[in-house]
Amino acid sequence: MHISSGRWIYGLCLALLTALLWGILPVKLKQVLQVMDPVTVTWFRLLVSGSLLFIWLASVKRLPSFKVLGRKGKILVLLAVLGLVGNYVLYLIGLNLLSPGTAQLMIQMGPILLLISSIFLFKERFSIAQGVGLAVLLIGFALFFNQRLGELLTSMSEYTAGVLTVFLAAVVWTFYGLSQKQLLTVWNSVQVMMVIYLFCALLVTPWAHPAEALQLSPLQGWLLLACCLNTLVAYGAFAEALAHWEASRVSATLALTPLVTFACVAIAAWLWPEYVQAEQINLLGYGGAVLVVAGSALVALGPSMLAGWRARKARLALE
Repeated sequence: MHISSGRWIYGLCLALLTALLWGILPVKLKQVLQVMDPVTVTWFRLLVSGSLLFIWLASVKRLPSFKVLGRKGKILVLLAVLGLVGNYVLYLIGLNLLSPGTAQLMIQMGPILLLISSIFLFKERFSIAQGVGLAVLLIGFALFFNQRLGELLTSMSEYTAGVLTVFLAAVVWTFYGLSQKQLLTVWNSVQVMMVIYLFCALLVTPWAHPAEALQLSPLQGWLLLACCLNTLVAYGAFAEALAHWEASRVSATLALTPLVTFACVAIAAWLWPEYVQAEQINLLGYGGAVLVVAGSALVALGPSMLAGWRARKARLALE
C-alpha cells in the first residue's frame, strides 16, 4: 500500500497547481473552439501529450510491455480509450453550448459517479459522511440551476443540451476511471496515460482536421499549445501530489476547480471583455456552486474521516 511522504505542504501546493490548471482550461478551450471543432482540438491535445510521454518513457527505457496485459487487460485499454475519447469530445461539445463555469461544475459529477460505481464493482465503503456530502452536492446543483431549472426540466433548449452533454461526458469518463484503476496493477500511471493518449489520438484521426490550426490567430494558437500542455503538466502535478499527501485530501483540494474557473472567467471578463463573457449567474447560483464544491470535498474526505473516527474510538477504548 502506498504511504505518502508526509511533505503535505508540498503536496498541497501541487494539488492547488492542478486545480488552477484544470480551472483555467475551459476558459482557454472556449477561445480555441471558436475556430476549431471539438474532435480536432481533442486530437491535438491527445497527440501532443501522448507523444511527449512516449519520448520521455523511451529516453528512460520504461516503455510499457503489452505482453503483461493479457486478454482482460486489452479489453480494459479499449474501454479506457473509448471512455477518455468520449469524455474529451463530449465535454468540448457541451462547452460550446455552455459557459466555462457551468461546464466545469457539471463535470464534477465524474468523480462522484466513479465513487458510486466503485462501491458496486469493488465493494468499497460508502460512509455516512460521504452520503451527507452527496446530498449537499445535489442541493448545490439545484441552487446553481435555480434560474433555469424549469428550462432544464421541461424543454430541450441549447442550454439543456449542453448540460446533458457534459453530464454524459462525466458518465463515459467513469468507464475510463474504472479501467485505468485496474490497469494500474500492471503499468504505472505515466505508462497508462501514454498508451491511452496515443490510442485515443489514433482513434479520432479520421475525423480530425489539423489544417484548422492554420486558421487560428496567434493568441488562439498559443492557447491551443497551452491546452495541449495543460493536461500533461496538470496530471503530472496531480500524480506527484499523491506521492506526498493523502489521496482523499488531494481530491478534496481538487474539488475547488470549479471555483477557480468562475474566478478566472470573472477576471478575464473584466480584463478582456471583447474575448470573454462574464457568467450569467445570480447570488443563489454562486451559493449553489460553493455547496457543490463542499459536497464534492466531503465525499472525497469521507473515507479518511471514517478512519480518523475509528482511530479515536480505538484510543478511547484503550484508555
